[in-house]
Amino acid sequence: MKTKIENFLANLETEIDLLSLVDIDNIDMSNPFDSICEMIEDNNGFDIDVIYYSNAIDYLSKYDPSLRKSLAIAYDMGYTADNLNSEVLASLLKTENVKNDFYSLEDDINDFFRGIGRRRRRRLN
Repeated sequence: MKTKIENFLANLETEIDLLSLVDIDNIDMSNPFDSICEMIEDNNGFDIDVIYYSNAIDYLSKYDPSLRKSLAIAYDMGYTADNLNSEVLASLLKTENVKNDFYSLEDDINDFFRGIGRRRRRRLN
């Protein structure tokens, strides 16, 4: 079963390296998505750094050309103007985007683990 879980996590469409952040043996099978999210958060797996000015500008140009989203995130997190630059804004935005993309996988993750639970119960009966 561990191999099935590893394969499933490895094949999820996410920028997060799940296999290095998630301890498969400690996934709460009754609440797998939240359990996995907690492990990712505990290991700072949602924190994405965009380094180099050119990479930051490219990311912001593509995903937030007006800077409204990234500035709103920075404001919500308590940043002040003197703490901001393109790399910080791009990193905040990319972190938010990666987190939201991962959250969109919640149903797929929970369905997969429900399926494992059903197969496991059938074998035990």
